This record gives sequence, C-alpha cells and structure tokens, in this order.
Amino acid sequence: MKFLKKIKESRLNLILLLLYPIVTFYLLEWFTHNPWKTMKATPQVLNIVMFELVALLLFALFGRLHAALMTETLFFFLYGLVNYFVLNFRSVPIQPWDLFSISTAASVADNYEYTLDKQALLVVIGFLVLLILEFFCRYTLKKGTWKFRIPTAAVVCALLVAFGGMFHSDEIVQQKLRLYDKLFTPTTISFKNGTALAFVMELRYISVDKPAGYNADAAREELAAYAHPSEEPEKKPNIIVIMDEAFSDPAVLADFQTNEDYMPFMHSMMDGADNTVSGWLNVSVLGGNTANTEFEYLTGNTMAFLPTGSIPYQQYIKAETPSMASHLASLGYKTVAMHPYKATGWDRDKVYPDLGFQEMHFLPDYKNPLLVREYVSDKSDFEKIIETYEKKEPGEPLFVFNVTMQNHSSYTESFDNFQPDITVEGANSTALNNYLSLMKLSDEALQELIAYFEGQEEETIIVFFGDHQPTNSVVEPVWKLNGKRNATLTEEELSRRYKVPFIIWANYDIEETTGVETSANYLGFQTLQAAGLPLPDYFSYLAAFSGEAPVISANHVELKDGTFTNADDQKDLLSGYRGYQYYQIFDASKRNGG
Repeated sequence: MKFLKKIKESRLNLILLLLYPIVTFYLLEWFTHNPWKTMKATPQVLNIVMFELVALLLFALFGRLHAALMTETLFFFLYGLVNYFVLNFRSVPIQPWDLFSISTAASVADNYEYTLDKQALLVVIGFLVLLILEFFCRYTLKKGTWKFRIPTAAVVCALLVAFGGMFHSDEIVQQKLRLYDKLFTPTTISFKNGTALAFVMELRYISVDKPAGYNADAAREELAAYAHPSEEPEKKPNIIVIMDEAFSDPAVLADFQTNEDYMPFMHSMMDGADNTVSGWLNVSVLGGNTANTEFEYLTGNTMAFLPTGSIPYQQYIKAETPSMASHLASLGYKTVAMHPYKATGWDRDKVYPDLGFQEMHFLPDYKNPLLVREYVSDKSDFEKIIETYEKKEPGEPLFVFNVTMQNHSSYTESFDNFQPDITVEGANSTALNNYLSLMKLSDEALQELIAYFEGQEEETIIVFFGDHQPTNSVVEPVWKLNGKRNATLTEEELSRRYKVPFIIWANYDIEETTGVETSANYLGFQTLQAAGLPLPDYFSYLAAFSGEAPVISANHVELKDGTFTNADDQKDLLSGYRGYQYYQIFDASKRNGG
C-alpha cells in the first residue's frame, strides 16, 4: 500500500519500526523470566510477529512513528510491571478474567508492599531507555496519506484478529505449532509461550463451552434420580460457616520450629476433639481469588471444570443459582452472609441474593470493631456472628456464611495495633513471623467463639476453614529451612500449597473423624451430612461420586486408590460431574425462571 511505500523513504525508520517492537517483547518477558531459557524459537517468533503487527497498526492510526512505538512500549511496560507484582502476590500471572476483577483488586492494592528485584529493576531501566530512544523517532507520514492509512489499519487489524484466532484451534496449537497448552498451569504457559501470546490463547476460555454430549433435560432427569423424599428433618441445627481469610498451617509444607504454637486450639481440634470432623481441605486458589473457594463450598461446583483464573461470581452467576444457602432457605433456615469489608468485592452484594441469602452484612454494619492492622479483627467479626445469633427468633434455624478479613496480605508492614509474637527458629522473616502471629489471633478468636456456643442450648454446628494459603514470599523461608525451593518442588509437593485445615464442630454429639482429605466442592454436602439434614439432588450426587474421586480441585485430583492426577487426564471419569455442573450453573436457573 502507498503509505507503506512512504516508510521506505527512510530506511532507518523502517529498521526502527521493526527493531523496537522486538526489544519491547523481550523486555516484557524479562520482567518475570529469561525468555531464552524458557521459550523455544517458535513461540518467540510468534510473539514478535504479534508485536510487529501491533506497532504497524498504531503507526497506521497515528501517522507518527514515535507515537506508535511509544504507545506500544508504554502499554507493555505498564502491563509487565503489573503482571510482575500479580505473579509475586498470587503466584499466577494476569489472566483474561482478571479484567472482571479490576475494581476488587484496586480496593486492596494499597495493602501490598511493592518492591522490585534486581532483574525487574534492570527491565524498568531498559523500558525507560527504550521510551527515550523512541521519542526521537520523529518520522511522520504526510497528511495526504490518511486515505491510505485507514484501509491499511483495517487490514492490519484483520490480520491481528486472524493471527490471534489461530491460537484458539487445538489442531494448530497442538499439532502444527506444538505450543504448550496446559491451561491448569498458567504460569508455565506464560513462561513457555510468552506473556502476550499466553493471554491471547487463554481468551478462548473466557466463556464456558457445553460439555460434549450435554443435554439439559437429561442432566435434570438424572439429577432428579438422586433426590430424597421431601421429609421434614428431625432437627435443624444452626450452621455457622467461617471461611477465614488466608488461614493455613505452613507445617503442611515442611517442618519448622516456633517459639510457641501459633494455632494450639486448631491443632487440638484436629487431633481428635470430641464432636469434631477435621482434616485438610484442598482448594483451587493460592494467594488470592478468595471468591472461588466460597463458590466451590456453597455450590458444590469445582473450578477444575472452569477456566483457570476465572471468577464465577463475576462471570457466570447472573441469575438465581442453586446453592447451600438456597437449599437451607427452602428448609426454613434464616440465611445470612457476612463479610467485614466492601460489599462490592467480587460482586458479593449482587451474587449473594442469587445464591439464596436473605440477609447480608458488610463493613458499614460492623460498629466500632477492633481492628488488627487495617482490617476488622476476627474477634470482632465473630462477635458479630454471636450478635446475629442472639437477635434471631428463638428456635429459628440460622445459617451464617462468614468471610473474614483480618489476615489479608501484606504481611511486612508495621502497625501500632499489631504486635507479632511468633518467631521461627533459623528464619529471619518478617512476613512469616507476622503471618503466623495473625494465625494465632484467629485461633484465639475461634476458641472463644466455640466456647460461647458450647454454652448454648440450641444445637449448633461451626465449620471453619481457610480460603487459601498466603503468597510464596511468606512460605519461602519454610522451604529454605528444609533445603527446598519452589522451582524444584514436585507436583505433589506443590499440591500442598493448596491445602488448608478445616473442622466441622458441633455442640452436641456427632461422629468424630480426623485426617479427612477432601476438597472445597465437597465440604458443603459434608456439612449438611454432619448436621443430619437432607441433601439436595446435586449434593446427593456429589456424596456418591466423592467415593470415586475424594479430592477434586483446579490444582489436582486424587482418586479413591490414592492416584495423584488432574482433571484433564480424567475426562471420562469426570464427564458426568462436568455435565451436571454445567447444568447447575447455566441451566438450572432457567427452570426457576432465572
């Protein structure tokens, strides 16, 4: 095209138009990894082609070489910087679904500590130097070329769309290009295929396709076969569920010694306490995306069948959706959701009513709470639970689902209202010491809550578990004490990063069990079973199927014989579950007019 011919008037500018996007690509990758070590030649070339097309599109639109180059470089500089921190904070790079979570991320962004390692600092300097060099690329297309630039921009845009579309074809990705395509390992995809290309590949999963052979009517009829006769339960104990922010026990990763036990009450409960079911809960997230664990618990659905990094609360729940809350409401329970932070986080204020919660309490409802650092303490949060219990009608069964906030990251800042008292022998880590000290405060608050309900006449069950473990920066000293590094861990060792302790306790006689290995998608039906309540048809199916695969998470799957595997490698076994889940999320609401 004519405007491209204009470029040839300056061969130097043509060279710069080709060279600078390549430099931008490699600088972007260097933020998080060495591309020459992790990427083969094919993905490097594919990324460069994409960066060149973007630069050409911008040049056609702006008509000024420096504006086009600087715009592309500045965008990927900022993207790479944010991605660097996201990867450090939650161990997973930016995913397409994070675009739905920008407001939630912004609300807690000032609670993190932002530091650059030496490599990242050099990359920042490299980007700044590149921007300065691009500023002096003063080649400008003549005004009369506008009528040629518009069709050129359209053609380049079409090429970009077609180029990106190639990576949504399994045949092209797997057989022709032989790119890494394991969606359940987003960090590896990014390192092997490149940050930008991995993002484009993952865009295909921003919506959920129907499972092969899926039929809504068949799914409904098959689930109906699991339904129990609608008999009034003999008793309806109060059910209080606490999903405690970042509550975990790093001892599941490796051995370490502390000056005192950081969760003595929890350890005693897990060691065979009366009327207690306890063990390890396998979750699908790490260091963030809290809403996904509560989604799994409340609905019985698993993130293993949904795109890695997706947030069902923000993407898929747009109408009434079957959940533990809606089931308990149908049994006459008063259903209350509680979270001592902003109502808009993960769109909870919109999602909770769709899940069947009749009442919600958020930060403004907590009057003069005790703060730990900048957050409502678990002590004050649990006092709000007691207040809610005492305000209900006597004999009215109560279901509370409470998501705490006390232990949210980061763990390196100092506060006048928080004095850490746990230290780890042989590890000089502020983050680890602060984190374990927060666990101790949660442990004390839980002990007080259970002591209160031990003295109540109404039968009550308390379920307590963490939503995820903290970021790698907190637990790295534990690995170091044991001669290990995150990069050298086996898949089974890495799976321990997704384990959090849980208990189901009752103030009346229930059967005690210890050492239970389960996952968040199963804990809901296990709660109802412990309470002696009837299960909805979907939970009845899960109760039966859990015998085949006792653990299912986005991270891994464990079969009844102990086989360690993943959902992608067990498609036949999990096909029924996958279809029923699709029905529950996308079609069950239509049955009720949603």
